[in-house]
Amino acid sequence: MTRAEITTPEVLPEESAVELSLRPRRLVEFIGQRRVRESLDIAIRAAMGRGEPLDHLLFHGPPGLGKTTLAELIAREMGANLHTTSGPALEKPGDLVGPLTNLRAGDVLFIDEIHRLRPIIEEFLYPAMEDYKIDIRLSDGPKAQTITMAVERFTLIGATTRSGLLTSPLRARFGLTLRLDFYPVEEVEEVVRRTADVLGVTIDAKATHEIARRSRGTPRMANRYLRRVRDYAQVRANGHITHEVASEALRLFEVDEFGLDELDVRILRTIIEKFEGGPVGIQALAATIGEDADTLEEAYEPFLVQSGLVLRTARGRAATPAAYRHLGFQPPSPTGEQPRLF
Repeated sequence: MTRAEITTPEVLPEESAVELSLRPRRLVEFIGQRRVRESLDIAIRAAMGRGEPLDHLLFHGPPGLGKTTLAELIAREMGANLHTTSGPALEKPGDLVGPLTNLRAGDVLFIDEIHRLRPIIEEFLYPAMEDYKIDIRLSDGPKAQTITMAVERFTLIGATTRSGLLTSPLRARFGLTLRLDFYPVEEVEEVVRRTADVLGVTIDAKATHEIARRSRGTPRMANRYLRRVRDYAQVRANGHITHEVASEALRLFEVDEFGLDELDVRILRTIIEKFEGGPVGIQALAATIGEDADTLEEAYEPFLVQSGLVLRTARGRAATPAAYRHLGFQPPSPTGEQPRLF
């Protein structure tokens, strides 16, 4: 078995070395998502026992839960090379010819944001996924010649935050579809402890819990908050992170008791104050806030909905009574009374 060669996706310059050091090296080291890990372990063991590539695999769920990390671990467990790209980066079929023809038997091709593939790219992928063949056009026009080229048997791993946008034909070609859910606080605490060990940070149990409970069930966010709290502790608390230090640092970085940041609060206030609690369409909400609609829908809305602060209705998004109370407003009465501060 050859050692896996992994091409990692780009991360922010400030975070690159840290992010790489925090990622687990084996599937057994991956924290949380027990059902997903068990399913993957069975699939990997079965495929290796048959000497075959793993079935094509689709991960879906909110951002920051480990989809990219799991793709890296799968490649490493299979002893395969990992090649990464993303839906928005693939503009024409020719962009996939090189990656597909360079794959060796058993290699893994990881496509992030696969829901953003253009239809022409999807059509090009279908024969590659099913028959391990691609059709290459040698010219354009009605008399264009096409040649069929074989590619090695490979595994396609797709990741998406919006599985509902995938077309049925594409979804049907994945042999295994797994959803990643938000983490419970106890598992995020485990992530924080592991990250603190890697970073060499001294942190007590109450501070670990405080960071974990404000991290919205997302390991990526927990790691980000821990790094910022570490900086605060280094400058103002001799490097030791206590509950008081963590709370003060998170307050400084505008992360409230519920784990909401400045944009989360702005979303809720906009729905309540400018749209009378909703419902309001996502495009109108995004335009009012001055943010991209896709960003709101993919990165912010899932947590707000799961936390019971926002409702998604057929007519748009609406604030719940819990959102009113969290921001200090009186929930609207059945008579339609306008919200007011307590």
